[in-house]
Amino acid sequence: MTKALEEIVFIVEESPEGGYVARALGVSIFTQAEDLKSLRTEVIDAVRCHFHDHPQPPKIIRLHMVKDEVLAV
Repeated sequence: MTKALEEIVFIVEESPEGGYVARALGVSIFTQAEDLKSLRTEVIDAVRCHFHDHPQPPKIIRLHMVKDEVLAV
């Protein structure tokens, strides 16, 4: 019996080409979009698609926003 996944976490980063990319931790799900509003929709759709035949899909999707800044001194 497979344990139910209560929560799935995505690392969200700005794409060098523009827009945003989201990668799930511990599950092979990747998606991208031009803006954050669209990315939220794409992430929900990707999770539903990935878990379409799973009896208990994740109840919570967490987006962890990562912004990398380089400072010159």
